[in-house]
Amino acid sequence: MADITRRLGWRHLRGAPTAHIRHHRGTELLHDGPGLSFWYRALSAALSEVPVDDRELAMTFHARTSDFQDVAVQATVTYRVSDPALASARLDFSIDPDTGVWRGAPLEQLGTLLTESAQQHALDVLARTTLASALVDGVAAVRERVAAGLGAEQRLPATGIEVVAVRVVALRPEPEVERALRTPAREQIQEEADRATYQRRAVAVERERAIAENELASQIELARREEQLVEQRGTNTRREAEENAAADGVRAEAEAARTVKLAGAEAERSVQLADAEARRTERLAKAEAERTVRLADAEANRAVRLARAEAEAAREVGEARAQAQAAWLRVHADVDVSTLHALTGSRLAENLPSIDSVTISPDVLTGLLTKLGVRDGT
Repeated sequence: MADITRRLGWRHLRGAPTAHIRHHRGTELLHDGPGLSFWYRALSAALSEVPVDDRELAMTFHARTSDFQDVAVQATVTYRVSDPALASARLDFSIDPDTGVWRGAPLEQLGTLLTESAQQHALDVLARTTLASALVDGVAAVRERVAAGLGAEQRLPATGIEVVAVRVVALRPEPEVERALRTPAREQIQEEADRATYQRRAVAVERERAIAENELASQIELARREEQLVEQRGTNTRREAEENAAADGVRAEAEAARTVKLAGAEAERSVQLADAEARRTERLAKAEAERTVRLADAEANRAVRLARAEAEAAREVGEARAQAQAAWLRVHADVDVSTLHALTGSRLAENLPSIDSVTISPDVLTGLLTKLGVRDGT
């Protein structure tokens, strides 16, 4: 649709590149072409807008075959307006000067024209074709017939219409008929599947039999090989025992020779060790004897020195005691008896052990007092 704007009583039209605009004022053609843009007055202008792009027209219609079966035809026709001037003269492509909207329905008229023409040619073909042939080759036959019929249609060029392509999408019978037609094919497919299943089972049975025979043959061969293996193992065992016995004899001889050599070497070594030990013992004995003699001499000398020292010390101690005793006697020679008794008691008390308590009985106290009285009286 053209884009129209208003300015002070004037109108401005701007068309699309795919739209052919024709502008008449009276009998004069002022503008003619696609994608135009111009000013005009609405009261004196007559405008037509013809689409020149390729357009798709989808159609679906029913037809009857020669065996009176109904089929649905789905097709698409591609067309274009090749002569906009002729088309605008034969169909009403005029638009409103104020809104740019078509005053009529030109595209619906074109669609009806093309649909009826295509349907007529398709019905003509299918009416002389059986349902089975129509389902097998009907698509190509209908497409070719419709394309040829539309190409030979005189009204289309007279209207400025050009058919670009014709495509037949599908030919479908009624659902019940389609299911009935599918049944034999399904049965055949199922039969082929069953046959394949039976063949597969037969092949499987044959293969299982072959596998069983192979297993039996394998078991027989394994038993025979196992027998050979047992015999070979016995032979190997005997041979290994013989070789082991021979090896043991060789090892025993070598061990005996080695033992003899080791015994001789050990004896010689023992003799050498004994000689070395004897020499060492003799040296140690001599050294110990010399050490003992030296120690005895040193001990004797020490004992002599100690005896002399002890004798000298005893002599000096005796002399000191004698001198002390003589001095003590000289000091106490002139002291009276009572003083000596007191000194004796004090010395005795110094040498007595520690006494915590003393118990004096009346008898002892009476005797002591009696003695003291007697002494005082004397």
